[in-house]
Amino acid sequence: MTFDLIKKRRSVFPVQYNDKPISKEIIEKLLEAANWAPTHKKTEPWRFKVLMGDKKRALGNFLSDKYQEVDPKPKQIKIKKLQDNPVRSGAVIAICMQRDPNECIPEWEELAATAMAVQNMWLCCTEIGIGCYWSSPGLIEYMDEFFNLKEGEKCLGFLYMGYYDNPVEPSTRTPIEEKTEWLD
Repeated sequence: MTFDLIKKRRSVFPVQYNDKPISKEIIEKLLEAANWAPTHKKTEPWRFKVLMGDKKRALGNFLSDKYQEVDPKPKQIKIKKLQDNPVRSGAVIAICMQRDPNECIPEWEELAATAMAVQNMWLCCTEIGIGCYWSSPGLIEYMDEFFNLKEGEKCLGFLYMGYYDNPVEPSTRTPIEEKTEWLD
């Protein structure tokens, strides 16, 4: 049931992933699910860059090098995490947004559409037993140095993905009644 799947979705981090590879066919299905997200005026702003193999290591090296370059007091633990997270992942999908050149809708709507596309992928991953984690480090502002971003395209973060063995802790939410105001 969809409601149960929504409640089951969790952040599963790269340190929890095993070595089982994610096939290109699975990733193509996830991207197809993303492509069916709601999109106002059909701008379809989501753009994805799939990193596998050596490209994951290159991303880790870029992120750790850039962090050491821009942070006056880089921490060894963060350097290692930036290097290791992409490599530990079965795949990394860079989440990008292409701004409508005519700006026919507000930017926040295109950001929301892109986030809904990611949620579609995340729910599908949950259903098939792939863990995901959306990371949006401050370093994404430098991703135009790593990717060939088009004019108006920006990187919003990375969807780290991988199979995992151990059960994920259930989550809780405060009651919706505390967040809802009924107006008659």
